[in-house]
Amino acid sequence: MVTLFGTDGVRGLVNSTLMPELAYQLGRAAGAYFCKARGNHRFLIGMDTRISGSMLTAALSAGLCASGVNVDVVGVIPTPGVAYLTRVEGYDAGVVISASHNPFPDNGIKFFDRNGYKLPDATEEEIENILRHDETIARPTGDGIGIIRDVPELSDKYRKFVKSTVKGSFKGLKIVTDSANGAASNFLPEILSDLGAEVIPIFHEPNGVNINNGCGSTHIETLQRKVVEMGADCGIANDGDADRCLFVDEKGQVLDGDHLMIINALKMKEEGRLHENMVVGTVMSNLGFGKALRKHGCQTVSTQVGDRYVLEEMLKHDYSIGGEQSGHIIFPEFNTTGDGLITAVQTLMVLRDSGKKMSDLNKLMVTYPQILKNVEVYSKNGWEENDLIMDAIRAGEDELAGEGRILVRASGTEPLIRVMGEGRELDQLERIVNDIASVVESELGVGNN
Repeated sequence: MVTLFGTDGVRGLVNSTLMPELAYQLGRAAGAYFCKARGNHRFLIGMDTRISGSMLTAALSAGLCASGVNVDVVGVIPTPGVAYLTRVEGYDAGVVISASHNPFPDNGIKFFDRNGYKLPDATEEEIENILRHDETIARPTGDGIGIIRDVPELSDKYRKFVKSTVKGSFKGLKIVTDSANGAASNFLPEILSDLGAEVIPIFHEPNGVNINNGCGSTHIETLQRKVVEMGADCGIANDGDADRCLFVDEKGQVLDGDHLMIINALKMKEEGRLHENMVVGTVMSNLGFGKALRKHGCQTVSTQVGDRYVLEEMLKHDYSIGGEQSGHIIFPEFNTTGDGLITAVQTLMVLRDSGKKMSDLNKLMVTYPQILKNVEVYSKNGWEENDLIMDAIRAGEDELAGEGRILVRASGTEPLIRVMGEGRELDQLERIVNDIASVVESELGVGNN
């Protein structure tokens, strides 16, 4: 049986693997799951800027209404905005129509519970089971059918919330923002400008098909050049749905999520806000991440990839900050999921208060060489049982001899096997990673199907 949910909701190529019919069925199933008790029930739906967003929103909304749920559509808004508004406005659940950093033909559907948290695996399995038994879902008639409202005014509440987390102003800071032509386009540049910064926005004019196209946190080269060209203090890159954030220092050097967590964690430690001096990372965190934290009296623990797994570890122990190298960073003091806008303003406060340049903060962590190669495969299942692939991984580990590591994993959102190597010598890593990737491609590559 094919599993619909990946590491970040249901995602696929629109009108191919992600059909409006499926969105409708998901709406009915989610409505049946979240709204079991009698009474009035409400869902909030937001989206990024993809051309398919309105179609999928309409289909999902129809399914929810068919199960008796009222739907409020906030329109284009960052994913963390939906998480925040679902919680503070008392919705039964929230939904985001987005495929994050994926190209525009893809889209996705991800759910938040009434407290603004992404759903655990067990809940997604229950919703999927309900969907597969659609005939058992009640079909109310008459005034039992749900209605749809447009509530674009709610986006202003999220803007005000982000600004409320900032103490003082950003007057004197010159910042280039890259909104990936996505959900941050009408949010972050305006917020930073309202807070007094001089803002130079790029890639902030979405047209439905240019989201993530050579821009944003996965294509940061233009931002690097622009920061240097404009003599800016830093640059900020979001992804398509703005739950990620990366920085560029005044020299054009990138600060990934590992760097940003260290910068913020050390400030929180100084202020007594870092519980148990612990920072939660993932298995993809750089070796330099843990070394830098230990040097400054902090600890780290790793989870599997996915910000919801980071959050589960944080909630279990009441930790204060955690996230991913990719730029998903969670500040539970402010929001319940990775929030690229909160990450941006919190990091800017550290920069402002430090009196240093962003390149100085960048030096807090020494980044070990890390090579990541993606192999497109016809199936992500069963690669761990392939003897040739496992032999290649062991050979690479033996060569590194404890001075690095190899991590091979299946992508949770795309038909890819990711091969990552980390260590002291770049040339050696490239060769090892290429050798492993070649075996994966030979065994599972799309051309071999």
